[in-house]
Formats: sequence, structure tokens, C-alpha cells
Amino acid sequence: MTTSTGRLAGKVAIITGASTGCGPVMARRFVAEGASVLMCARREDLVQSEAAAIGPDAIGVRCDVTNEDDVRAMVERAITEFGQVDILLNNAAVPGQDKYIWEQTLENWNATIAVDLTAAMLCSREVVRQSMLERKTGSIINFSSTAGWRGDKRKTHYVAAKGGLRAFTKSVANDVGPYGIRCNCLVPGSIDTELWQNYARRRAGEEGVAVEDWRAATFASLPLRTISKPNDIANLALFLASDESQTITGQSINCDAGAYMVG
Repeated sequence: MTTSTGRLAGKVAIITGASTGCGPVMARRFVAEGASVLMCARREDLVQSEAAAIGPDAIGVRCDVTNEDDVRAMVERAITEFGQVDILLNNAAVPGQDKYIWEQTLENWNATIAVDLTAAMLCSREVVRQSMLERKTGSIINFSSTAGWRGDKRKTHYVAAKGGLRAFTKSVANDVGPYGIRCNCLVPGSIDTELWQNYARRRAGEEGVAVEDWRAATFASLPLRTISKPNDIANLALFLASDESQTITGQSINCDAGAYMVG
């Protein structure tokens, strides 16, 4: 385990969905703040490459977070390598296929729910069982989406999963709070990653406009006239993972340039 100083000094984090997008960015930030990090994803070669680029305080492992045996083994690996688990980032997600409700398929629905909601249950259960409960400490962070607030059209599968994560977060927070464990939900809006850029190109094509014009119109609709970068998400995750947020639990906190204002 790393012995460096920082806001997460001596802590151990698991980050799911850590091969692309915000995952590697959060892993790098957490290591820089003193944590040891297990990064997991289905694409073993990619997540191991990302971990190797960060250094010896990060390891990459293959894990299908919808598979109970994989999740159990992944948490066991973190404890074998680093001795404990202090932080879990349930970051793994898939968008599924956009479909109106009359087009929705059970396959699309179930596959999205499995990764975006059920996996958070499996991972949370295992880190609590195997490390946090006995040690009476820990921070679990789920990753929702402002789509789950708005109820975006053609996304019943995704909205149900991401809205469910907020409710799941509150229930977990009540379960584990007496044992010194916190659970919060980070709610991003659009994030300027490759996934969002592909989405922007697809939507622009559907609407018959240039992608630059579609992006500009999207930004113009936001109070801050911009969208989040992966480092913005990492900043909030770091705060929720650290002792700086030690009396914050059961909360869903937006990071979306003002796209959806709760209250």
C-alpha cells in the first residue's frame, strides 16, 4: 500500500468501469492523493494498460460487474493486494440503445439495468461484507445521471437504472450508516468524453445539423455554457471519498454545469 501523503493517504479504492472515460482520470487523481487503487473493467488489456501508466499504486483487473463470482473475486484481489477496501466508486455504466417505449426490448432493458444498477448492488455488498463492515469505515459512491432526474425520452431503460441508483443510495446509506460507512451518489450531466462525443455526432446526424452547431446549442442551454470535463467529476468524487465529507451521506449531488437544478 502507498505511504505517500494526500487527502486519501493510506486508503484503498476500487473503481469500476476504469478502462475509459472518467475511470482512469479518477484513478490517477486518487493515486496522486495517496490512495492505492484497484481498477476493474471487462477489457483486461485496456484497464491493465491504464493502471500501468499510473504506476505501482494502481492495478488493473478484469471483472464483469454483473457477475457475482467476478465481483467477489475482484474485492478479494483488492484485499489481497492492499489489505482493505476504504472506497468504492460504482462508475461502470452502459447507455444501452435509445428506444421509444413502444420499441423497447427486454434484452436492452435487462442489459442496461444489469450494468447500471444491479452491479452497484453486487459491488457494494461485497466491499461491505469483506472489509467495510468489520472495520466500520468506508465511502461508497454511485454514479447516476441527470437523465435520471429529467426522464429523457427514448431512455426508459437508462432513466430507470440511473433514477434507481439515487434511491438505492439512500437505502444503503441507512443500512450502513450505523457502522461508520457512507454512501452518496454523484450525478453528472454531459461529460466531454469519447462516449459523449460519439453521442453528439449521432444526435447531430439525426437532426441533420453540423456537430459543431449541435454542441453549441447544447452549451447555450446550460447556465454555465459548458459541460463537465472528466477532471470535474474526479474533483467531486475525491471530495466524497475523503474525510472532508465525513458527515455527508445519502445525498445525490449534481455536477452538470447547472443543467438540472434540484430543490
